[in-house]
Amino acid sequence: MRTLCGKPLIVWTIEAAKASCRLGRVIVSTDDEEIARISEHAGAEVPFRRPAELAQDATATEPVMLHALQAMEERGYRPDAIVLLQPTSPVRRPGAIDRAIDLFESRKADALLSVCETHHFFWRDLQAPSAMYDYRDRPRRQDIAQSDRWFRENGSIYITSAPKLREFRNRLAGAITMYVMSEEESWEIDSELDFRVVEAIMTYTLSA
Repeated sequence: MRTLCGKPLIVWTIEAAKASCRLGRVIVSTDDEEIARISEHAGAEVPFRRPAELAQDATATEPVMLHALQAMEERGYRPDAIVLLQPTSPVRRPGAIDRAIDLFESRKADALLSVCETHHFFWRDLQAPSAMYDYRDRPRRQDIAQSDRWFRENGSIYITSAPKLREFRNRLAGAITMYVMSEEESWEIDSELDFRVVEAIMTYTLSA
């Protein structure tokens, strides 16, 4: 509900979904009446309320997706696939959702996740430091082979076939493909600093 560049945070994602030519319906799952009101005003459907046991701080996403799928099927709507759009990833270029759906279908995938390429050099284990790259022959970005490129899951767009979601109870199952997004689209809001960075990105984008 917090205002980001003049709109409640969730509205940016609802508007991106409403602008899609490929989505059948835009559904918001929530237990909160104010979020429901804001969502409906922005053009989303809120045909059910999320039960309290699925609205806890530690609630995983997949049970929420499965509940939403079941709730919609009980209302006579049986989607082929579910597109999960998390409101904490509000920066999406126009057409991004449709391009992701097109890729999902053209690859005949069971699941899709959005990613962005990362060029950071990663290490692990503070007690016994180990590099995730050959630090004795540090590569230049432009010299990294296509097969050696690294991608970071950015949380913006997930697509899962309904049968695979039911079978594996996981948004990623079966044949998985990746949809590459830009770095500026790939900020997730998990902290106050993230919020300020996204606010700056969106302010610049909107004024450009």
